Amino acid sequence: MLLLAEIVFIALFIRAEKPVCKPRGTIESPLIAQDGDIIIGGIFSLHNNLISNMPTFKTNPGQMQCRDPHINEYHVALTMIFAIEEINNSTEILPNVSLGFKIYDACGSTTLGIRGAMALMNGQEDTIKSDQSCNKSPSVPAIIGETASSPTIGIATTVGPFHIPVVSHSATCACLSNRKKFPTFFRTIPSDFHQSRALAQLVKHFGWTWVGAIRSDNDYGNNGMDTFIKTAQQEGICIEYSETIGGTYSHKRFVDTVEIIKKSTSKVIVAFASRTDMVYLVKELIIQNVTGFQWVGSESWISDRNLVSKESYTILGGAIGFAVKNVEIPGLKDFLLSVRPSGAPEDVGFKSLWESLFNCTVTAQENYATNRICTGKENVLNNEYTEIADLSIPINVYKAVYAVAHSLQSLFTCENGQGTFNYKNCTKKKIEPLQVLQYLKDVDFTTRNGERLFFYENGDPAARYALVNWQLNKEGITTFEMIGLYDTSLPEGQQIVMNNLSTVWSNNQNKVPKSVCSESCLPGTRKAIVKGKPICCFDCIPCAEGEVSNTTDSSDCSKCPVEFSSNQQRNQCILKQVEFLSFGEIMGILLVIFSMTGACLSIITALIFYKYRGTPIVRANNSELSFLLLFSLTLCFLCSLTFIGQPSEWSCMLRHTAFGITFVLCISCVLGKTIVVLMAFRATLPGNNIMKWFGPTQQRLSVLAFTLIQVLICVLWLTVSPPFPHKNIKYYKEKIILECDVGSAVGFYAVLGYIGFLSAMCFVLASLARNLPDNFNEAKFITFSMLIFCAVWITFIPAYISSPGKFTVAVEIFAILASSFGLLFCIFTPKCYIILWKPEKNTKKNVMGKMPSKSL
Repeated sequence: MLLLAEIVFIALFIRAEKPVCKPRGTIESPLIAQDGDIIIGGIFSLHNNLISNMPTFKTNPGQMQCRDPHINEYHVALTMIFAIEEINNSTEILPNVSLGFKIYDACGSTTLGIRGAMALMNGQEDTIKSDQSCNKSPSVPAIIGETASSPTIGIATTVGPFHIPVVSHSATCACLSNRKKFPTFFRTIPSDFHQSRALAQLVKHFGWTWVGAIRSDNDYGNNGMDTFIKTAQQEGICIEYSETIGGTYSHKRFVDTVEIIKKSTSKVIVAFASRTDMVYLVKELIIQNVTGFQWVGSESWISDRNLVSKESYTILGGAIGFAVKNVEIPGLKDFLLSVRPSGAPEDVGFKSLWESLFNCTVTAQENYATNRICTGKENVLNNEYTEIADLSIPINVYKAVYAVAHSLQSLFTCENGQGTFNYKNCTKKKIEPLQVLQYLKDVDFTTRNGERLFFYENGDPAARYALVNWQLNKEGITTFEMIGLYDTSLPEGQQIVMNNLSTVWSNNQNKVPKSVCSESCLPGTRKAIVKGKPICCFDCIPCAEGEVSNTTDSSDCSKCPVEFSSNQQRNQCILKQVEFLSFGEIMGILLVIFSMTGACLSIITALIFYKYRGTPIVRANNSELSFLLLFSLTLCFLCSLTFIGQPSEWSCMLRHTAFGITFVLCISCVLGKTIVVLMAFRATLPGNNIMKWFGPTQQRLSVLAFTLIQVLICVLWLTVSPPFPHKNIKYYKEKIILECDVGSAVGFYAVLGYIGFLSAMCFVLASLARNLPDNFNEAKFITFSMLIFCAVWITFIPAYISSPGKFTVAVEIFAILASSFGLLFCIFTPKCYIILWKPEKNTKKNVMGKMPSKSL
């Protein structure tokens, strides 16, 4: 809005009853000028301060005057003159064509910059006739300048409709890359768009996530800082504060800004500001002795020697930032030494500089402070005029002049039919700015010092910066050491290249200062955003069980794979402990011992029965079923071994099927013995011949039939969905339980249900026969053994469900062993006792005798 108001304000000056080409009244004459075949315009801020009567919209502004010569700007203007003379003396470019120049002083003012541009367009007459129409061609084909972005925007906006190219050496505002708004603008310095992104990447490179931001309140600062903040936020960098400064601000505004800096917690300040604004800010920082902050600067001030002093080094010492690469211009220093002021009117600007440098006057009547006359032979050696340590800006003016010269060369050397789209016949008699504009887009050349220049479609050159650092040399003089480069042509993430030079930091230490809102979260923790605070301010929360983070400042914890758990530090996934009932542990050893003991006892009992197979007690208890029962009990004891050890596909299928079949075989034998007892009692009744229907053959077939049913159930189970090894990770978070999944639950319950059915039937039949009047009624022992059997397996169910991990398998083995020992002891221990220790009772009479009546 400020720029638009200034342009409108200037437009009021050039209003007339008829269109005119120049504003009424006086226009500033060029400070430095030279005639030539082709005149190139130049607009620079050769002085620092502007003095004028404040105009109003009702009156024209009075004569504006500038004071305090700006040495650096004079270097820039003289570099332009040097480049033009170098081209005029060259036979390779524009032979037989002499270039001239007109250089206007904008004095840091957008208004004067626009007025200078209008003067370059229309000529330099002081007055015009009101009836003159605007039909004359512009007097210059191109304009070099301005240094600052805001005046350059005004100039480019003003001359753009007339197709006059504006080539700036120092205006870096990214807004100037907009081709729709500025179709004739070019520059030889990279856009702030690249610099802003480079500054954001630099801040990220050193790990600074909590920074303060200061910018000039102009197009340069506002646009540059806007791009920086957007890029910084994308890189995870937070801005604690963002303050503006300006040369027109009151002293209180600067004091307030310094107070904000002092109260801030960030230790890094990114300053996207002009040199003039930084001068005012540094002065206030020196007054309040605000030190210890790491400054990150933009190219406009980071390498400007006008900021350098012993006092400013205490504030800005160790500052880093990007600057245009300093390149030597051969012959420039000799040219500066050879320049002397003349009395010509077109050399008034250089006379002003000379008078300021040596406190003299070129003409006596112009001297108001001294009577000493300048001789023109003053010694310029060891003077700030010739001591140019930084050529980063002059080299850009040098390239800008050569860019215009190369476009003119292309125009003069073109052939008919190959000219620009409006000038196919390559007319060389009259140079039009539009022709220069078209050829300027295609320039691509390399200067004598190896600097290549070409323009992208938006008028920008390739971006390449030097990373400089404020350091003190051995003599205590502030130097700008190049410690790295930034090159946009390199791959993303590798565009900052550091060299081996040591870096000086604001903390006077060799390590990079820290500037974070919250300390980094160590591996094993994650960041948790604090409500109401920026994203860079966070708490560190330990990762949950089963989650890890192995990087610093991790935003999330990642879950470990199912077979892994997190270690105690929560920074690494470790393989979970695998748990299963093994043969090597104490519980496994004890169960193996009991299993083998039961199997041995069964075999010993079988041997005793075999040895005494002819005795009445063995023969009376159906010796064939007894041997089969002892065999099945032996298998029951041994099948418990299949439950111990690491589960595999074969062991899982074997343990459940072996258990189901052997127990059915065992219960079938017991059931057969029970039925024999019942049948035998029925057979003793007169006229009953029932035993012929349940003789030895029928007993074998019944056992076989009952067992085959279980075999068929197991075969179907294994066919449809067999048991398989399973890693149980749900019960324990820190370990894996290796167990056998039953596969088909229907098959598993069918096996157990069939065993339960046979056990219940055996228990019922044995209960019916327990009171038969034999001396040695086996049904009593079967009833007791089945009672123990059923009690064990009924209590097994809740114990099995509630037992964790390997204890589940141990409970199942215990149930197998307990029920097997119950059958073995209850059925066979009384018989063995009589056989071995009471042989006198092992007689037919005693075995077959009736028990005394209970009534007796």
